[in-house]
Amino acid sequence: MKSILIIGMGAFGRHLALKMSELNNDVMIVDKDAAVIDEMASLVTDAQIGDCTKEDVLRSLGVSNFDICFVTIGDTFQSSLEITSLLKDLGAKYVISKSSRDIQAKFLLRNGADEVVYPDKDMAEKLAIRCSANNVLDYFSITDEYSIFEIPVIEDWTDCSIEQIDVRKKYHINILLIKNGSSLVTMPKADYIFKEDDRLIIIGRTEEVLKFTDNIKTFIS
Repeated sequence: MKSILIIGMGAFGRHLALKMSELNNDVMIVDKDAAVIDEMASLVTDAQIGDCTKEDVLRSLGVSNFDICFVTIGDTFQSSLEITSLLKDLGAKYVISKSSRDIQAKFLLRNGADEVVYPDKDMAEKLAIRCSANNVLDYFSITDEYSIFEIPVIEDWTDCSIEQIDVRKKYHINILLIKNGSSLVTMPKADYIFKEDDRLIIIGRTEEVLKFTDNIKTFIS
């Protein structure tokens, strides 16, 4: 369990606060809009109305006591930049700020942010890759080169073992786990026999995996 401060209750901030609370973290939220705070107050540990561009407001929150401070301001970049800078000046341990553009991210990182997230950009990229690729059920980028994919089992692989298919050498992918209904096999061994309804969680170079999934036409629907 961690102590979390979330500043800004736009759509992203709200979803973040709800999920953080669901994961049993102590969550404090802050926003200038009293109506939003009233709506969210019962769903988090603590909720405050305040303008966090003002140093005295941030100081009163005791920002150094939180494990992570999120800045999820969506209306003005200037406010996000000011709050990010003030958080670090007041001793915040780790600051994650929301950005929508690369140039904003550069300024945020230079002025106190330990990490910058692009929720809109990241979701758009993920959706674009998943929908344009063949036979990809889900996708998560790890680095610029490597990603994790969920794909259905290839029809020709069923009733064969991982060793027989020689997955790693032939296709340059590693299988992290295999799902089949409620069954889950983590780090499957070489003698694992593929089943008809298996779903594979694989890791590999993004470019190679997409080429592999585009060229294979025998996935089970």
